[in-house]
Amino acid sequence: MNYTQRQHELIAQFQLGKDKQIKNSQVSIRYFSFNSQLLSVIDNKAVDVTVDASINENLAFQYPVFLPEKTKRTDKAILLLHGLNERNWSKYLAWAEYLCRETGKPVILFPIAFHMNRSPQSWSNPRDLQNVLDIRRKRNGDDRSLSFANVALSERISENPYRFYSSGRQSVFDLMHLISDVKEGKHDLFAENCNIDIFAYSIGAFLSQVTLMSDPHGLFSDSKLFLFCGGGIFSSMSGESRSIMDKRAFQNLYSYYMYDFCSEAQKFSIRDKIFESFNRMISPEREQLDRELFFNKLGDNFKGISLLNDKVMPFYGVPEAIGTECAHANIQLLDFPFSYSHENPFPIGAKFRAEEVDASFTQVFSQASQFLA
Repeated sequence: MNYTQRQHELIAQFQLGKDKQIKNSQVSIRYFSFNSQLLSVIDNKAVDVTVDASINENLAFQYPVFLPEKTKRTDKAILLLHGLNERNWSKYLAWAEYLCRETGKPVILFPIAFHMNRSPQSWSNPRDLQNVLDIRRKRNGDDRSLSFANVALSERISENPYRFYSSGRQSVFDLMHLISDVKEGKHDLFAENCNIDIFAYSIGAFLSQVTLMSDPHGLFSDSKLFLFCGGGIFSSMSGESRSIMDKRAFQNLYSYYMYDFCSEAQKFSIRDKIFESFNRMISPEREQLDRELFFNKLGDNFKGISLLNDKVMPFYGVPEAIGTECAHANIQLLDFPFSYSHENPFPIGAKFRAEEVDASFTQVFSQASQFLA
């Protein structure tokens, strides 16, 4: 696939909220509305509900679905989960189109809570963020990891690191609500008992692992899971990035979940399967046997690809999460012949050879498509 050219073409055509037949493709895009549960209903007591519950974009939104030609009601689909601190779908357009075309399945691009179009536009507008950036720069000194791209999330995490869990918890509830409607035949696109497989990238991989482990109604019992640049234990992750969060915010986040979360959760959290699954993904020693047993039981329904130079979610965290034997059997470690990063695994630009990027993209997504087909 000519990924670099196709990505430009898809970005030029994509319009959030507008159904579209993609040019030069047998794939179309349709939008569907979703209403999330109020934060107070899903145990958000540790976060200022008056602040987060007032973000209407997070509660009522639309999500795109990439559809093969002539799709009516189908009994198969792929759920695509994105990375942390992302505000638009541009990076994922070629990913979704390729998976849709090669598997013949619709691909649901579902936004994590407070991400993509579930966040105010002001969180990605430099004019609106300038004051917050200036204050944070004065407070934290010369932090080169601080940027317009990460200042909104950095400030929210610094204000209350519990938000990482509470927004993830809301996302798990949303996914269960969505998949429950699909399997009950309540969705316009999908037949009753539709099979939903998952392609999950970055923090979306972490979310998918927590969701599958905490699945009380067996909604994902027949799902395949493909992880890309993810799958590791929380303690191995490094979120310090100009695209994700600044150094001080990540230090606060890491310290909170490694040392304070369990005691704080005694006061605020419902200790249900979601809590238990999230907590066992924080560090290797937390309920190690139960965690590794779960991933081993997935067997042939679980595959993934990690990248050698991934600094945000390095490969060594994957065996720490799922066990050494399971990691070696199910996760392939790749390297590309160009300068890439976790945040931008398939870079486009004059300094990159398009044929190398195209080949690497195809290497990853052909394997994902074969597995998910």
